[in-house]
Amino acid sequence: MRLRSILLLVTATMAGRGLHAQATHSDTSVHDSAFAAMQERGHVVMGVDQYTSTHHFDDAPDGGRIVLVRNADDPAGAARIQSHLRAIAAAFSAGDFSAPALVHMQEVPGAQVMAAKRALIQYTVRDLRRGAELTIRARDPHAVRAVHDFLAFQRSEHHAMQ
Repeated sequence: MRLRSILLLVTATMAGRGLHAQATHSDTSVHDSAFAAMQERGHVVMGVDQYTSTHHFDDAPDGGRIVLVRNADDPAGAARIQSHLRAIAAAFSAGDFSAPALVHMQEVPGAQVMAAKRALIQYTVRDLRRGAELTIRARDPHAVRAVHDFLAFQRSEHHAMQ
């Protein structure tokens, strides 16, 4: 699906759940509401509750990795994560970064370079008991820098640990 179609679908889903992408209260509530809206978009895109899952975005000398796991045993949730990370690996390999753009409602730093240098980047998914790990590897220094920028943004936005 194109990003515009996905945005419409997620917006409709969120509206159906009584959620909105923006708040109009104090700075704290706007931030909290914006984070909650991002978490809800992530739930729709990834298929699992973001508050009961843990993300890791780790840098490596040749790229990095994304780990997404359920916080408790949840075979169905783990299977959804595994499927999601396989789909993400395929999309990223094709230069499609619409899923993270949708979750964050903006182009994610590093994504343009990663898309342009997609032939120089390898994506490998490994299933874990409660989820999956997506390893991103590149030999090109500009691609590695882009991967690090992408992961740093994700780490910050998701309030994740490295």
